[in-house]
Amino acid sequence: MKIAIIGAGNVGAMTASRIIDTDLADVILVDVVPGMAKGKALDISDTRPISGSSVNIQGSEDIKDIKNSGIVVITAGLARKPGMSRDDLLKKNSEIVKALSSQIKKYCPNAIMIVVTNPLDVMSYLAMKTTDFDPKKVIGMAGVLDSARFINAVSEKNKGFYGEEVFMMGSHGDTMVPINRSKLSEDAFKRSSEIARNRGAEIVKYLGTGSAYFAPSMSVFYMVEAIIKDRKKTVCASAYLDGQYGEKDIYIGVPVVLGSSGAEKVVEIKLTEDEKTAFQKSAQDIRELISKI
Repeated sequence: MKIAIIGAGNVGAMTASRIIDTDLADVILVDVVPGMAKGKALDISDTRPISGSSVNIQGSEDIKDIKNSGIVVITAGLARKPGMSRDDLLKKNSEIVKALSSQIKKYCPNAIMIVVTNPLDVMSYLAMKTTDFDPKKVIGMAGVLDSARFINAVSEKNKGFYGEEVFMMGSHGDTMVPINRSKLSEDAFKRSSEIARNRGAEIVKYLGTGSAYFAPSMSVFYMVEAIIKDRKKTVCASAYLDGQYGEKDIYIGVPVVLGSSGAEKVVEIKLTEDEKTAFQKSAQDIRELISKI
């Protein structure tokens, strides 16, 4: 299979590297910045004799080169800059994702799309509406990342704790909804969920410029592998709801089964009253952003 990654920044390039290192699939890395995708593709290609990988990677500035890709990952988009409002960022990234989605529809009409560009839930919705793809074939990455941060925060204070009993639903933002089905204490649960919710901002603060890319790229890779190998793996991701959880015509983070057809099933778990309220608030925030585009 050929995988297209649009955006050769840190997340896109690291995702490409993970795919090549594991001999998973051929990659076409695309970016509008002259030379960026080509240079990074050459660098990644030179790792193949060391890793023993036999798949190929190419870099390009021409969107036409994504043609016939089975999976397309969109990491392209702007980060919020000083003086830029959230509405400004929403407008700029909406323009980018809409234009790219039109090209994906033209050159990869049968592809599965994984959206990484922020605000992620809104961009996933826009990509699906623009391409008119089956919603199961357009998926937002965030839930895998947010849940990983949550589990990591729990395990740092609770040695030996790893599992699928704590995870994040809702939007990829301030209103993400922590879910606890473990024996974790309420205090540890709240503390860990706050760490997870603020982790992205914490990383940006320490880096000074730029943002996280190791964990985001691993999250994308995890999803790509689950699709290619038809894992039927249940993960949290931004998916289209058509009545599930009482919500309709929206993308939001929920558990889904990932397989060769994309997000093959939305898994509905029973929510507590507090979780329902928080999930509804998260959905409302996403709807407000969708209304602006």
